[in-house]
Amino acid sequence: SAYYIHCFAHQLQLVLIAVAKGNTDCVTFFDQLSLLLNIVGVSCKRHGMLRNLRLENIKKALDCGELETGSGLNQEMGLPRPCETRWGSHYKTVCNIIVMFPTIRDVLIALGDDITHKPDWTKIHFMVGAFESFEFVFFAQLMFVILGYTNELSECLQRREQDIINAISLVNVAKSRMQQLRTNGWDQFLHRVTLFCNQHGIQVPAMEDNYVPYGKSARYARNQTNDDHFRREVYIGVIDRISQELDNRFDEVNMELLSCMSAFNPSNSFASFDAQKLRRLAEFYPNDIFDTDLLK
Repeated sequence: SAYYIHCFAHQLQLVLIAVAKGNTDCVTFFDQLSLLLNIVGVSCKRHGMLRNLRLENIKKALDCGELETGSGLNQEMGLPRPCETRWGSHYKTVCNIIVMFPTIRDVLIALGDDITHKPDWTKIHFMVGAFESFEFVFFAQLMFVILGYTNELSECLQRREQDIINAISLVNVAKSRMQQLRTNGWDQFLHRVTLFCNQHGIQVPAMEDNYVPYGKSARYARNQTNDDHFRREVYIGVIDRISQELDNRFDEVNMELLSCMSAFNPSNSFASFDAQKLRRLAEFYPNDIFDTDLLK
């Protein structure tokens, strides 16, 4: 038997991947995200367009007093491609898309009007429509919130010098945040999405109207309202799945293992040392440590 802390970082990644692959709308969003990155990141020229347009928008915003200047503010940003083995990279990509939303849209529109990019017009025109849809914004904001809640835990679990007690605390915090998000977070989240859409001229559907899927045949859409789809099926459905996966992968046994490992923490002259925890930890290795050894 072998247990070590980075296994738990991988467990968290599996939680998020399981959710993404288990929800068809999440799969659609990440497929669109992949297409967007392929379009914008296919050449250095398009990278340059994105960078130059962002600089122009920042200058305009500074001139109008919409942005503040200072150390660390208004840094150059790009669209890094997420790495499947580092789920935290998805969070960074989603963050950059939200921050650079108007710039990315301007680049897509410019590419869609440029005759030299005509071979890619089919993909570009589809992506412009998807990018300006309520569904894309809704999922971008949902992934931003959910991945943001788990990003701190992900980074903590991958640190070289691990504070195990802190890791346990962050796992519990992540579970608690998911529950709070499910119970009391919908109105605030919908307000967040609506405000973003209004700022960028994107139509927000009435929640009581019938749901019409973007880019899909209505044949495959159930007869339901927007509230049924976006709140119950997607928002609550994704959060419930994440909560279930967190409970399954970070169960009581795993949490007890982490707690017992904390007895090895050498900080403050082994202030966390606990003989009972060490004895319990030994029981996790029945093939290596026998009952007779525990009695010594």
